Amino acid sequence: MDIFGKIKEKLTNEFIDIIEWLDYTDDTIAHRFERYQNEIKNGAKLIVREGQTAVFVNEGQLADVFTPGTYDLTTQNLPILTTLKGWKYGFNSPFKAEVYFVNTHLFTDEKWGTKSPITLSDDRFGLVEIRAFGTYAFKISDPGKFIVDIVGTDSNFTNFEINEHLKSLIATRFTDTVGEANLPIELYAANTSELSETCQEVMNAEFLSVGISLEKFYIENVSMPEDLKKEIFEYSRIDKLDLDKLTKFKTAKAIEAAAKNEGGTAGAGMGMGMGFVLAQQMGGMMAGSSQANTQMGNQQQTGAFPPPMPTAVQYFYAVNGTQQGPVSFEQLQALFAGRTINRDSLVWKQGMAAWTALKEVDELKSFLGGSTPPPLPTA
Repeated sequence: MDIFGKIKEKLTNEFIDIIEWLDYTDDTIAHRFERYQNEIKNGAKLIVREGQTAVFVNEGQLADVFTPGTYDLTTQNLPILTTLKGWKYGFNSPFKAEVYFVNTHLFTDEKWGTKSPITLSDDRFGLVEIRAFGTYAFKISDPGKFIVDIVGTDSNFTNFEINEHLKSLIATRFTDTVGEANLPIELYAANTSELSETCQEVMNAEFLSVGISLEKFYIENVSMPEDLKKEIFEYSRIDKLDLDKLTKFKTAKAIEAAAKNEGGTAGAGMGMGMGFVLAQQMGGMMAGSSQANTQMGNQQQTGAFPPPMPTAVQYFYAVNGTQQGPVSFEQLQALFAGRTINRDSLVWKQGMAAWTALKEVDELKSFLGGSTPPPLPTA
């Protein structure tokens, strides 16, 4: 071999082009294979390992996608790029293209959570707030779409960069899903598995639109304020008790809560209101006993019987779609103070044409507060 042959062989060996990516990290999703001016020699070897996909991009256009294997880069192996370049009879000189390696393994144990409380409407407890958090797992299902829609020209794209977008998407869709579920508030924490499956099904379509597959989605915990938890526990314990016991229980709890709030006028007003209700009930019992004794004495003296006592107004009310009652005005007031019913709860009494919201019944509007006393008389 002459001197020129040796030089040619040396140059040929130096130009053997091997395109591969050895990933030693756990967080890189896409990596751009760096080459001076993106030049790739004709006949170069492309090595794509298991858990990888190679994506060729030419002047911003998606070209060829290679799954795991070893390839000699020729016009036969680059049909789309050959079409884009207009090579009809093959090529011998170096060609330009960007090569992105995409990590297609499963990214697990990614965290998500609601940054702000989610406000829900419950038939028994009114507006309530809950929070939730958990984990999810994803993988790249369409590397070409992912490179074009998400990565762009980023040379080293990590899961940290995509996680913020994914977590925002999850929080938004989770809020929509739990709002549409319309479950009793205590069932959200008790049905996390079913809710997780529903959320995954709803979210996966949006993940797939950018080339990502949501493989797993878990709700680890649904939390709510401690005072709401206590009310739910109390409600579950007394749900099967009779109405009289329920009323007394709620009244006692309201007085206890008001007594603890020594510095607040609202607490003092609530305590006075509950005390007034109890005083009315006790006073009514005592007055009824005294009046009965007087009537008996009068009957013995005159031999005449008085007219019957007027009956107190009895109210019926609805809780969770179920009719409850009848109860007296004072008992209804105690139920409102204890949050068993609210301003929008339906009530009915003798003489009313239909069930009506509590806030629309004139004699019950005093429950809502906001009344102003008349001015004091001047001296």
